[in-house]
Amino acid sequence: MSQLSHACLIAGLAIAGGASAQQASATDDPYAWLEDVSGDRSLDWVKARNAKAEAELATTPQFRQLEAEIRAILDSDQKIPGVEKIGGYYYNFWKDKQHERGLWRRTTLEEYRKPQPKWETVLDLDALNKAEGAKWVWHGADCLRPAYERCLIALSPGGSDADVTREFDLTTKQFVDGGFFRPEAKGGLGWIDRDTVYVYTDFGPGSLTSSGYPNIVKVWKRGTPMASATAVYEGKPGDMYIAASRDHTPGYQRDFVSRTIAFWNDELYLRKADGSLAKVDAPNSAQKGIHKDWLLLELRDPYEAGGKTHAPGSLIATNFDDFMAGKREFTVLFEPTDKSSLAGYAWTKDHLVLNVMEDVKNRLFVLTPGKSAWAKRDFVGAPAIGTIGVSAVDADDSNAVWLTATDFLTPTTLSIAEIGKQPEVLKSNPVFFDGSRHVMEQHFATSKDGTRVPYFLVRPKDLKFDGKAPTLLYGYGGFTVSMTPSYSGSIGKAWLEQGGVYALANIRGGGEYGPRWHQAALKANRHKAYEDFAAIA
Repeated sequence: MSQLSHACLIAGLAIAGGASAQQASATDDPYAWLEDVSGDRSLDWVKARNAKAEAELATTPQFRQLEAEIRAILDSDQKIPGVEKIGGYYYNFWKDKQHERGLWRRTTLEEYRKPQPKWETVLDLDALNKAEGAKWVWHGADCLRPAYERCLIALSPGGSDADVTREFDLTTKQFVDGGFFRPEAKGGLGWIDRDTVYVYTDFGPGSLTSSGYPNIVKVWKRGTPMASATAVYEGKPGDMYIAASRDHTPGYQRDFVSRTIAFWNDELYLRKADGSLAKVDAPNSAQKGIHKDWLLLELRDPYEAGGKTHAPGSLIATNFDDFMAGKREFTVLFEPTDKSSLAGYAWTKDHLVLNVMEDVKNRLFVLTPGKSAWAKRDFVGAPAIGTIGVSAVDADDSNAVWLTATDFLTPTTLSIAEIGKQPEVLKSNPVFFDGSRHVMEQHFATSKDGTRVPYFLVRPKDLKFDGKAPTLLYGYGGFTVSMTPSYSGSIGKAWLEQGGVYALANIRGGGEYGPRWHQAALKANRHKAYEDFAAIA
């Protein structure tokens, strides 16, 4: 047993990245009918269990009071309105009790700095649903540079993976009559220019993969039927997803076709002016990023290039045009250690910001490409503790980034920071519970095979280590997702304030230590995630 030897009353462990060996087949599973998630029998079964649980748990005055407090937290509009810069405006998609489906709205940076910004509504989804008798769920918008007058808006009927795409005019704030429209399917549209898009969707029999995603991408001209679009690329049997896009970065406009074969197995092609494709001949397992002059590869497997072998988890860079010409000389921007991994990176106009995790704690660095080498320095003003996120404000024209910071006991803050200058705090989430009586700690448990597994612990300062404290332990262990400290008003109100202990496990299968940590609990080794969890519990 680890230091978390007190009572573990509730435990959560997601089974991600591989099916359990004990999973029953469809033929001998008496509950296979529950797979019909919208069927009457399944829903009746769920309703019956909910009624039983509610009868046992939800009838006391204490429960009703706590329920009301949690509802107030979830319905609170005192939360950070995250924004995306589109042209001269900063756009936000906002949902609250009065706007259940949401508002797409915009403001200026000057106005956004104020405690109560004035917002201009661009699209009201609740009003749209009422007018159209629909249940649209927002799936995002792609707005065409540099004018930012037209957008391709994706809307899902009820929240499914399948959605429609409709052309929207930002100047009139109306959908374009006779504009681009993609019927409901898994897929999408992507701008080439104002009158041309890439379309990858359901074109009829044989146009989808076995996963139900697009297997063909085409070029579609305005004013013509989608059925007449010209094919660009067709995938092969067994592929997962085919798509295409244009990089609209000024001076670096390029077109790419992506072929996703499986998770962490994809190919990328440069589409030339004559329509031919040239493969970006990097490993299929590598995450490929192209920004202006640079090709960045985030490696999941060893990669031999230029007479060197680069380790999994490394981030390496080279000139994109040189790479396409056959050169293989890379600069190592990050190389993992036993305690560190790359959490992510963000380009600004002139710099690359690295987000590195060292024993599941974030550190930021600034890399600047030069004529002969990349310069490296610490990020000025980065928070010393907590979970940190970083993203560019405008990678084309600005060296500013958004910084978010949070932990279990500290509400999220949003700052804007020019590289090399102290960040300016713009917004903070409210305090929803009293965390003054708790402390945050990090511990390490030893798994069955001797692996050192970290976990975070939030406990009362005066906790008696007698094995009687009610403890909520959560782990995930899948899809390279890292479990890092974050503020939860509902957990704080419903659990911590009641004297409970909360633990967050960083089990294998996740991404806390890069590809090796994820790959260590795949397929035949899936049991290691359970063993990590058991070691902490």
